[in-house]
Amino acid sequence: MAWLPGVSEIRYLGTYIIKGRQFRCSVTNAKRSFIRSINAIFGKVGRIASEEVTLQLVKSKCLPILLYGLECYSLPKADLHSLDFVVMRLLMKLFRTANKDIIDECCSFCHFPLPTEMLEIKSNKFCKKISVIRYFNISVS
Repeated sequence: MAWLPGVSEIRYLGTYIIKGRQFRCSVTNAKRSFIRSINAIFGKVGRIASEEVTLQLVKSKCLPILLYGLECYSLPKADLHSLDFVVMRLLMKLFRTANKDIIDECCSFCHFPLPTEMLEIKSNKFCKKISVIRYFNISVS
């Protein structure tokens, strides 16, 4: 793939590929879009809706934006931690606490996994699909 002079990343199928010797993807734009969608939800429902309703909205509308297309890539630990950090900050705002133990309890009570847990599940499903396609030599068109 040829790079344009002065371009450090390109967008391909909704993911941003970083220029370098090794294949890497950027999660910066995904985090930015995630925060934008969170702010849109808070702008509409604010503190009117319960925490459970807000978490369900985040789970169904915002987390897919954050995790879009990342199951096919092997992300560095720093990127995985930054995805978790963005969600933890949201949860701290939602539950009005900075105590990580309280946040973890609320997540387990509401069945709200962190992005690293969701990404692991999605990656395993993706790998199983790819192995089935390769095993049966199925043509994808």
